[in-house]
Formats: sequence, C-alpha cells, structure tokens
Amino acid sequence: MKPLILIISFFTSICCVAQDQLNFNSKPIDCENNWIVFPSDSSGSYNYGFVYMDNEAGLTFDFAGSFKINSNGKFLISKKEEGSSMKFRLQPNKSLVAVIPESYFAEFSISKTPDWLKAYQEGENSINRLFIWGYTYNLWNECAKGLTYLEKVKKTDPNYKGLKTEIAFSYNCLNQPQNAIIILKEAIKETPNDAYAYKELLYAQVRNNQLPDAIKTYYKIEKDITDKTYKSENAFNILYAFYSQNNLKKFNEWVNFTQIDKDSRFGSYVEKFKKDLEKIN
Repeated sequence: MKPLILIISFFTSICCVAQDQLNFNSKPIDCENNWIVFPSDSSGSYNYGFVYMDNEAGLTFDFAGSFKINSNGKFLISKKEEGSSMKFRLQPNKSLVAVIPESYFAEFSISKTPDWLKAYQEGENSINRLFIWGYTYNLWNECAKGLTYLEKVKKTDPNYKGLKTEIAFSYNCLNQPQNAIIILKEAIKETPNDAYAYKELLYAQVRNNQLPDAIKTYYKIEKDITDKTYKSENAFNILYAFYSQNNLKKFNEWVNFTQIDKDSRFGSYVEKFKKDLEKIN
C-alpha cells in the first residue's frame, strides 16, 4: 500500500462560477474513481478530492483542496500545494457526497482520471484486490455487491485466507444465516481459534432460530478462545434473542450472568429492553 501522508499545505486560490448544482445524494462507496465533494463544514467550506480503491487500505479519499461559494455563486477554490499528499481511508457513515460534474473539471483544473491512479490500479483483477473490494462493500453494508467479488475470489482460490468468514458475513448481512452457518463451520475447522468466525457463527445461529446452539457457541468461545474482542457483542446477541422471545426471566438471568449491562456500548439498550419486557410480563 502506498503510505498515507498528511502534509500541512499552503494553498493557492482560484475563482470560478458555479454552473451546475452540486447534488449531495451519493454514498461514498458508490463513488469509486470519481471526484467528489463533502458537505460543507460550519464555516461553509467544502472539501473535494478523488475516491479510489487502495489494494490494502480499501476505499480511500485523496484530498485535492477546498472551496467556498460566495454570494454571487462563485467558487473560491483553494487547491492543495503541488506535490503534497493527503489521503484518508473512508469509514462507513451516513454522510452523502456530491459527484463533481465534468463541466467543472476545467475550472477545478482536474482530469477525469488522475495520472497517479495508474499506480493503484496495478493488478486490479488480482485475488487480493477482489477480496479487498468484497470486504469493503461488506463494511459499507453493500453485501450483495461484496458477495459478487468474494465469489470471484472463491472460484480462483477457495482457501484464500479469511475468505470463508467474509462470505459468511455477506450471508448474515443478506439474511441468509443458514448459508452462513455451513461455511462458518468449514472456516472454524481450518482456523479453530478465530474469534471473528465464532462471532459470526453465533450471530447466524441466533438469526436462524438456533438459540440453544448459539448459547453452546458462547460457552465454547468463553472456554477455548483467548481473543475476547467480541465477548460483549456475543452476549448481547443472545440477550436480544431472549428479548425477542419476550422471556423476561431468561433475559434477567443472562444479564446477571454476563454483566452485559455494564458495557457502555450496550447498557442503554439493555435498560430499554428490560423496561419493554416488564411492561408485558
């Protein structure tokens, strides 16, 4: 992966007139290989740049500069200093962006495809890049798209590291827990200490109405898996199953056993669920 370098830059300003309206109606994950603009900050300044897929970092934003729009509708553009580089990995969020229309390219002094992009497109059909695409789409909850890339990897190398679990994530996301369970059991045979695979298995079992199996998986994780990264998430998923069953007794027992209400990420949900159950029991 090319290093992500953050450089404090001096800016040169240029001015142009807005011709087409910027429409903030696109998700960043759908803007690969496009110039985009983020919504303005409190000062009315907009950041713009190019979105592409990095072979290791995933969806990445290459910052090109910022601009403001004055009262006459003119763009006051501040471009980053030539030779500087500011790249950011884009994490899933609900913010919508605007794709810069080609009618603006000349005014922004940009081309449809930046010259530097070629370096990041080397081996774009490689297994690694296909996996990154699948993983990234899953991360952004675009799991149907993610699965199409992961299936391509599977055709070439069905034993690619992490592939089975990532495919299972797609299945869980697409509400196909029965398919997730099958492939996760295969993955766990190959990597029996994979906490992430066990987490996805427990979730799939809950979603597939196999609560007793999910509880067994929870105990298995607690007993044999040293990585406790997903301990609270696992406990909460089972708790939610008791909540869905309107089973106040089991709900309270599970809270007391796991102390899930003490986790700041889940405590407020536990309290709300408990009040809901007490109203109907």
